[in-house]
Amino acid sequence: MTILEDHFLECEILIAGGGMAGCCAAIAAARCGARVILCQDRSVLGGNASSEVRMHIVGANGTGHFDRGEELKTEAREGGIIEELRLENCVRNPQRSASMFDLILYEKCKAEPNLMLLLNTCVTAVNLNGDRIQQAIAERQSTEDRFTINAGIFIDCTGDGRLAAEAGALFMEGREGQTQFQERLAPETADHQRLGSTILMQARRYDRSMPFVAPTWARKFDKEELKLRLYATPGEEEPTHEYGYWWAEWGGTLDTIKENETIRDELLAIVMGIWDHVKNGPPGTSAGDDPFSASHWALDWFGFLPGKRESRRFIGLHVLTEQDLLSSRDFPDAIAYGGWSLDLHPPAGIDAPGEEPCTQHPVPHLYNVPLSACVSANRSNLMFAGRNISATHVAFSSTRVMATCAAIGQGVGTAAAFAVREQSSLTELISNPAVMKQVQQQLLRDDTYLVGITNKDKTDLARTARVTASSEQVGYEAVNVISRQTRSVHGDRGAPSERSFPGGHRWMSDAADRLPATLLLEWETPITLSEIRLIFDTGLHRHLTLSHHDGYTSKMIWGEPQPETVRDYQIEVVSGTDWKTLVSVVGNYQRRRVHRVETQLSVSQLRVMVTATNGVDQVRICEIRVY
Repeated sequence: MTILEDHFLECEILIAGGGMAGCCAAIAAARCGARVILCQDRSVLGGNASSEVRMHIVGANGTGHFDRGEELKTEAREGGIIEELRLENCVRNPQRSASMFDLILYEKCKAEPNLMLLLNTCVTAVNLNGDRIQQAIAERQSTEDRFTINAGIFIDCTGDGRLAAEAGALFMEGREGQTQFQERLAPETADHQRLGSTILMQARRYDRSMPFVAPTWARKFDKEELKLRLYATPGEEEPTHEYGYWWAEWGGTLDTIKENETIRDELLAIVMGIWDHVKNGPPGTSAGDDPFSASHWALDWFGFLPGKRESRRFIGLHVLTEQDLLSSRDFPDAIAYGGWSLDLHPPAGIDAPGEEPCTQHPVPHLYNVPLSACVSANRSNLMFAGRNISATHVAFSSTRVMATCAAIGQGVGTAAAFAVREQSSLTELISNPAVMKQVQQQLLRDDTYLVGITNKDKTDLARTARVTASSEQVGYEAVNVISRQTRSVHGDRGAPSERSFPGGHRWMSDAADRLPATLLLEWETPITLSEIRLIFDTGLHRHLTLSHHDGYTSKMIWGEPQPETVRDYQIEVVSGTDWKTLVSVVGNYQRRRVHRVETQLSVSQLRVMVTATNGVDQVRICEIRVY
């Protein structure tokens, strides 16, 4: 007997897992017209970026010693939905509240009419019909409900791969040996070790001494054990302890799923031990003798949910390898891109004090991620997005970071929606070049970037217009708004030279001209107008992500709109003989703006008049599309 009440739900796409990959996949699929259900087993969205873990979202533009970004040359930060979320968070969350980001993710998912969000709901089983998943069973223990969910396509974004594992999808664990995929960075012999997990913490400085007495079960650390971690970077004049420590890693030698409770307990002991070391000094010394003393600092928050890096990786139609990433392989079924270093950690984590906490091997260029690495090899309607995609341990060490996972999520969600619309199987989708090109063009239309793929949308009427402006700068002429690419990636460590398409890829008005500045599109034969899409410059060469680390945040422009972005503008058209105002926007801070015309108009001219930016003294528009 069970007290769970049964419910039966129907959708076209079921997504399990509401981390950054799952959120972006769900929003993308819903915006493409598919009926979507998103099941998240926690009370908040965001996964490792949520208030439960609080890891900052990083991606292709890198961080630390391997930043990849140069203004107007190498714009590597991800676009699309993850950029929309980052910009929203930046402006609405100047206080850098982790819970505020939870709310923004919640709002974005709830705002989609095609998306049903089920929080606190875990997929626990599936029903198969041959090699197809027919139904998923999900349980919400907090309300004593059980859901049987019918769908055509199932996407596993759970990280651990609970849905896919229940379906019997093939997967890999641990580290492959060098010869299996001819990977130089792999260990000589395969093993079952992986990247460990971390519990993060935050501290606050007070105006008085704040003693700390460590629990009896806390670990004890001396300087030698932390020499490559806490003591690796010279202390600042005013030591800061507000956020740490990503390198407090442990559990990679264990089963990170089955032994997660053991890992959590040990990570708590490690965090308490590190804080004891910081507060009270190494064993045998007084805190005042130690350069890292923090007498006025006190713990404000620490997690009880380990931030997990690695568990299952599912086997897809293609397995991404070290060489795929290092060579920036040109995949015909590309749906996302990455660029984070091959970032390998010792599986023993903090128990390997003589090893660097990570060894980063930069990838030379941005690389594409193929859809075939996101489709199961043995379950025909099963897809993956996030850290569990089809990749070797070495390749995964780059694709696992959350901004890359988010970009993959948008690509997978978009592709799934196309498969639903075309009534085609996932393998047919991948093997059909014409449909794959449609998927890629939709992704570009939605402001994602794919290495070497440009706007070839024949329905984009802006490409047939004569484009001029009130003023322009050399290299940033008005016609660049139809240059077919929305960012510059020809600089150092951008796209491979043969696929970078050098240029300014935006209109930039002359700074000497006072605003307003005007971009004008003219057609010899009037067009029928139903939609206008604008892509503004949002400084994609810079870091922009919620972080509780003051030093990292200082590299960003946080708490306000990005200065390059157009703030106030109007869109006017000539319909007949007179100019007519269609759109008037004040206070914009987003990169992508879509304006739909309720009643289709016959238009011969269209102009965008910009009256203010968010800081810079010239107008920057990367793209205009007209439909």
